Amino acid sequence: MQIDRCLCFHLAFVDVLKDAREKKLSVEDVELSLGCGGGCGLCRPYLRRCLRTGETSFDHIITDADEPG
Repeated sequence: MQIDRCLCFHLAFVDVLKDAREKKLSVEDVELSLGCGGGCGLCRPYLRRCLRTGETSFDHIITDADEPG
């Protein structure tokens, strides 16, 4: 299973990362401007890792415990 997007807002992490880097957005800024992370919240740990490492596709489940805010 590949996890590569926010399901609530249908945003691919690759697109979120590009926008976040161009505009120097934090995780909180991404949630406010794009919505990603602000729906069900399941993508928040993936979003944090994406912004921290540049990874945009994940093959395992990441939880808040794995990527503390």
